[in-house]
Amino acid sequence: MRFYYGKQDFCNLSRAQENCILLTNGLGGYAGQTTAASVNRCDQGILVAAVKAPNVRIGMVHRVRETLTVDEKEIVFSTQEFADGTAPEEGYRYLTSFCYEDIPVWKYRIEGILIKKKLSIAWEDNSSALCYEIKNTTGKDCMVRIEPFLKFAPKEDALEEKKSFSYKKGSISDGSFTMYVHTNGKMQEKEEQWQSLSYAEDAKDGRPEEGYCGCLSQIVKTIPAGATETLEIVFSMKEEVMTVTEMEQGWISHRREVEKQCTLSDPIARQLVLAADDYIVQRESTNGKTILAGYPLFSDWGRDTMIALSGCCLTTGRMEDAKSILRTFMAYEKDGLVPNLFPEGESKPMYNTVDAALLLIDSVWQYVTRTGDMEFVEEAWTVMEHIIENYRKGTHHNIGMDSDGLIYAGGGLDQVTWMDVCVNGILPTPRHGKPVEINAYWYNALCIMDYFALKTGKDRKDYVELAKKVKESFIDKFYIEEKGYLRDVISGTEADEQLRCNQIWAVSMPFTMLTPEMEKQVVDTVERYLYTPCGLRTLSPEDKEYHPYYGGAQVERDMAYHQGTTWVFPMGAYYLAKLKVLGSTQEAAVQVREQLEALEPMLRQGCLGQLPEIYDGEFPTEGKGCFAQAWSVGEMLRVFEAIEKCSSLE
Repeated sequence: MRFYYGKQDFCNLSRAQENCILLTNGLGGYAGQTTAASVNRCDQGILVAAVKAPNVRIGMVHRVRETLTVDEKEIVFSTQEFADGTAPEEGYRYLTSFCYEDIPVWKYRIEGILIKKKLSIAWEDNSSALCYEIKNTTGKDCMVRIEPFLKFAPKEDALEEKKSFSYKKGSISDGSFTMYVHTNGKMQEKEEQWQSLSYAEDAKDGRPEEGYCGCLSQIVKTIPAGATETLEIVFSMKEEVMTVTEMEQGWISHRREVEKQCTLSDPIARQLVLAADDYIVQRESTNGKTILAGYPLFSDWGRDTMIALSGCCLTTGRMEDAKSILRTFMAYEKDGLVPNLFPEGESKPMYNTVDAALLLIDSVWQYVTRTGDMEFVEEAWTVMEHIIENYRKGTHHNIGMDSDGLIYAGGGLDQVTWMDVCVNGILPTPRHGKPVEINAYWYNALCIMDYFALKTGKDRKDYVELAKKVKESFIDKFYIEEKGYLRDVISGTEADEQLRCNQIWAVSMPFTMLTPEMEKQVVDTVERYLYTPCGLRTLSPEDKEYHPYYGGAQVERDMAYHQGTTWVFPMGAYYLAKLKVLGSTQEAAVQVREQLEALEPMLRQGCLGQLPEIYDGEFPTEGKGCFAQAWSVGEMLRVFEAIEKCSSLE
């Protein structure tokens, strides 16, 4: 998709900085700015390098100050707000347009001089570049000066104090990191200058509202009267780098290859295919692929990876990437659990998730049904069998099977489902007991195991008998006939009958337990109380614990996070369930596709071309949390895949 913004979209500073762009490098590193080419978050930057893929990410070049001098008049055409009372730079006033398709392009008109600026990033390399094409239509020489302002600190750290940088021709260092600068302009050392930037977007969520960045060099280029010149600047963690042209061509070529692997034809789906690519990255510690949960806040987590994998990898045709990711998690299986957090340095994996292991079995199913690769079932069998065995006998975090065949999990301050907030010793959504979606995953896993055993000649054990028992218990204990929906958890508390979105997975999984009439009632109830065009609310607005808005300090945000906040990713399960109860017909596909029109404005707001993590429950208009979220993108890709499958039916 092509995202185009004109003068009317830059009518004031606030409007100019509403949205942002994200370019990723396949290692976890990225370049990110607002559409006005400013930063209004601590974790944005022209180069955020993944010095250890994918999670050790260092903000190197935070921003640049851009100045044009013509006829002895100095004009700042960069945009930035400051926290110390300094007047903002208002270069957005000179913007004639901004366009983002493969790479972002800004066009400025200043005093008869036209400037076309591009930002590029290198694929699988910690390098980024700025390229300025300057057309001087005046009768006098002009000069462009670019001043890089640096952080050299973890992306999430707002610098509270000035630090020491050293300049050496072609490089800058702080003693821990060295960055190389290559340019066809003239690079000069200058007196060190520091700025205190305003982080308005971070302030909304209670993060640091300001932070320092420093500059000790500048790049200048003179453009003769009537001439057109190009100024190129490459920032890199390596001394030997590719040219700007090579960087651009490599990045665009990669995106075309990504598109070729996927057969989806819908324009929105094609954009989501490119969005999904941003999350599939290399993990240095395992020497394999992984999926980052979201930019700019999250790392790679087991639960998020298993939910995002089907859409981000399988729907997009990236079967080998999917296999690599599954192998990585299978290698770290322990006592029936797979990591929710991978090790960094000397740290050990964390296994605090009840759903990731069951979803791994589903991911193997999703992979095999698309590829027919039964050899991979043989490879994965021991791990999958071990998961089932340990869930039956009991494992860590109070995860185990009760006498009724249902799975219970959690205790104390454990938060092992996706509603996993613990704030100041308070669990807003404890869900200890038997969560509804976990038991839907459990039944699904048992059915998958029996199918695979039958196909491969493995011991089928008592999977069928146990699945039947689970089904009977599930319907008996979760289904509330008079209300037409499922209990959220079996715990003996008031939370049991809260109307939440978790029940939708009891309809959308490959193998399910409810009758068609029950499934229709669940979908109808979810649509009536929880559905919004941007996602599903996590709690009914009629509930006394409902929080309509997400924002403010950490405690306020956490208390609202799963208590009414709208999440994008469950909408994928909702639409799959909707297609199912409508009979998976062409008419059903048309109906769901009409509802999906809401995605197009979602892709234009916030991070362009991406889907965010969450929205408010009451008035879901502005994306919040992570502005780019893997499972949001992946789950919607699965919906487009299902729609095209229904549409192809005669």
